[in-house]
Amino acid sequence: MATLSPHEKRHKVTVLGSGNWGSTIAKVVAENTAAHPEIFERDVQMWVFEEEVSLENSQSKYASPKYKDAPPDLFDGPQKLTHVINELHENIKYLPDIDLPHNIIANPSVQDAVKDSTVLIFNLPHQFINNLCNQLSGHILPYARGISCIKGVNVTSSGISLFSESIGSKLGIYCGALSGANIATEVAKGLFSETTVAYDPPPKDSSRTVSRAETPRGPSPHQSQIDLTALTVTDKKTSAGGKIKLRALPSEYPPLDHETLHTLFHRHYFHVHVVSDVTAVSLSGALKNVIALGAGIVSGLGWGDNAKAAIMRIGLLEMVKFGHAFFPESGIRTETFTEESAGVADLITSCSSGRNFRCARIAAEEQKAADDLSKIEKQGENANNLSDEEKKKVRTPRSIDEVGEEQLNGQILQGLGTAREVNSFLKARGKESEYPLMTAVYKIIQKEAKMQDIPDMIQIH
Repeated sequence: MATLSPHEKRHKVTVLGSGNWGSTIAKVVAENTAAHPEIFERDVQMWVFEEEVSLENSQSKYASPKYKDAPPDLFDGPQKLTHVINELHENIKYLPDIDLPHNIIANPSVQDAVKDSTVLIFNLPHQFINNLCNQLSGHILPYARGISCIKGVNVTSSGISLFSESIGSKLGIYCGALSGANIATEVAKGLFSETTVAYDPPPKDSSRTVSRAETPRGPSPHQSQIDLTALTVTDKKTSAGGKIKLRALPSEYPPLDHETLHTLFHRHYFHVHVVSDVTAVSLSGALKNVIALGAGIVSGLGWGDNAKAAIMRIGLLEMVKFGHAFFPESGIRTETFTEESAGVADLITSCSSGRNFRCARIAAEEQKAADDLSKIEKQGENANNLSDEEKKKVRTPRSIDEVGEEQLNGQILQGLGTAREVNSFLKARGKESEYPLMTAVYKIIQKEAKMQDIPDMIQIH
């Protein structure tokens, strides 16, 4: 039975991205939209970059009763991924063996997926954001709001911008952020974890007592049908000091504030804390990847947990310092780094099992093995436990870049890109010496310093 609500319309939610984390977030929010019909439309659109997959070699797997309603032709040659997701309710390529709610609708058309949606959740690799926003321009409601699940920042020598701000500026909407100690497969399995949603509601959207701007009555309007002069325009200041002209959320919808976003994302296994500090949440998600590289290096060198803890402590200090130094007008708070899942908890996870940590550790282990072999041979001894072919391999350790390419099937490890971008930014301002750990990581990945030099390079702290 439908729940009574004082609002005539419900929020329609679209998830843009269907990878490992995108599919997981779609699962979380679809469970909540189904549970709260007084606030949200039941179905969640999930935009999928269309590709073909084949189930022919896995037919026995899908013979279980769970898939009894799947059409037989699903196993006849290559199939569109969207078709497979909608039939099996499983993203067999990026989130296999996880049941997705039936109210997730996989859609290959990004324009159709966002039609009439008031909540847009961005969850795709950051290098595709610009192109995606270009495709969305002119196809979204002018009062739509966004949440970026993209960990990172856009850093150049001339400045820094948050991905949430880039999205907001390109689309003319307000966009918050979601980040935390969240390994996608663990969240998808319903294992307990926490996250942080950062959203500083535009005043006209957040009031639960003051009426918001009126819009025409009737069905959810398309952008081309709206009388824009009837909507209140508000300014939203970015962390860089710029402003985005916003269209107010019509009063027919429930307010999009901290309470509503908590309802959208919180599950009994996925605890959500909503804050207003978008800058610190976004920065933490980017800079922790650089620190994780450092943690992986000392771990791979065999220096133990004390060394890794030291890297994490110094890294956290540099993250906080970076935020306050370069985003002083954003309302950034130290507590977001030190108390939230998006801060210290995500740093701990990333420095223990994240991909940046793992790849750096592997590269450091190979470097240590090469150094050990060199010492043995210089002493005139022979490593009898290794064949000539094995010795040849040990003598040529891979870089973190090379390990990352292998581990990520050709993709670039995010921490490497961030380390280089941040260093370019710091170098342009003569600030490298003030961030010795981030600078040390950069010099190591650029082969300007040895991995073993980290202690000497960061002793300023």
